[in-house]
Amino acid sequence: MEIRKISKALEKELDYKRFEHTKGVQYTAAAMAMVLGEDVTKASTAGLLHDCAKGIDDDKKIALCEKYGLPISDVERINPGLLHAKLGAYLAEHEYEIEDKDILNAIEWHTTGRPDMTLLEKIIFIADYIEPNRKPLPHINLVRKLAFTDIDAAIKQVLKDTLEYLGEGTKAVDPMTRKTYEFYNK
Repeated sequence: MEIRKISKALEKELDYKRFEHTKGVQYTAAAMAMVLGEDVTKASTAGLLHDCAKGIDDDKKIALCEKYGLPISDVERINPGLLHAKLGAYLAEHEYEIEDKDILNAIEWHTTGRPDMTLLEKIIFIADYIEPNRKPLPHINLVRKLAFTDIDAAIKQVLKDTLEYLGEGTKAVDPMTRKTYEFYNK
């Protein structure tokens, strides 16, 4: 499916704020790809589709993951919002006809990250955090600068801030987030 058609479909699927965020991630990912030497079309496509499952109700996310045979961890059952990444990768492949595994992996890992991410995965992970429509987050200006100069340092900062935020709240921490932080903290 071509990117314009995907955009039109997502505009109908997502609420206004989520679609604006999505376009911001798409734009930011493309800009980062230009600077960092990644395929711009892949980055733009992954950025556009990264939250394609975000608007689905949490109970339906669980039901769809079960229907499609996608594994659900204990943390994801407690916080089903996390499922939007893996379900989004599935929908990108099966509903939006994305066959490129790099794009699908970037969508799947954009929330928790994973150790030893590819450049495209790093770009989508960071673009989701720094896109222009984002409400101010801890260290966002530093992360925006690092995103174009030292992407691994940007990842480390985002993960550190995420773990600190989750540690203060009631949401469970996905073990992959911690593993990813440990990997990039070395």
